[in-house]
Amino acid sequence: MTALLASGRDADVYALDERRVLRRYRLGGDVTAEAAVMRYVADHGYPVPRVYEATGADLILERLEGPTMLQALADGSLDLRDGGTVLADLLERLHKVRVRAAKDPGTRILHLDLHPENVVMTEGGPVVIDWRNSTEGPPELDVAMSALIVAQVAIEPGHAFAERAEVFLDVLLSCTRDNPLSQLEAAVRRRAADPALTAAEQSHLHEAAMLVTTISRAHH
Repeated sequence: MTALLASGRDADVYALDERRVLRRYRLGGDVTAEAAVMRYVADHGYPVPRVYEATGADLILERLEGPTMLQALADGSLDLRDGGTVLADLLERLHKVRVRAAKDPGTRILHLDLHPENVVMTEGGPVVIDWRNSTEGPPELDVAMSALIVAQVAIEPGHAFAERAEVFLDVLLSCTRDNPLSQLEAAVRRRAADPALTAAEQSHLHEAAMLVTTISRAHH
């Protein structure tokens, strides 16, 4: 196997060459749907890595150069306000992509895991990675999920980004047009069902939801 570049909760990323990486899910699975949605949003001008191949649990993707948004926020090369604004813009741009065959005109493509670790800050602009959770539904659910994930960091004891995460969340929710509160309970249920969450993360979900509620009510 070639050099390991990164490891997430359920996948590892390996360098294949200067242009491509292999993203492999450790517990297997079928990446067909993930690859399809990436290609679809790319065709509509949304910034995602190019998909070269998709087979079984393996995706061969464009190799991106640059830090994640979280890394850029941590080292100060990206301001918190700018980061929150960029993430809000990425959500809004995604929700402008119409679903090919939806009965409800309000249905959009949702990422459902769009947070600073899943945005790579390339020279050409931010690029969104990790589309495994993507689905279709109301944009408010996507905003609620992003907000909930950031809020979990804000309330996690000892997390290096905790204090700044609340500021980031405030900026994010001040910039989003869609009010997440109508879908916050659904986001909590989805998050609670994620087997990758630790017991500590599970125990703080409702506290995180309360923080999202408080900040969202101040802006919507």
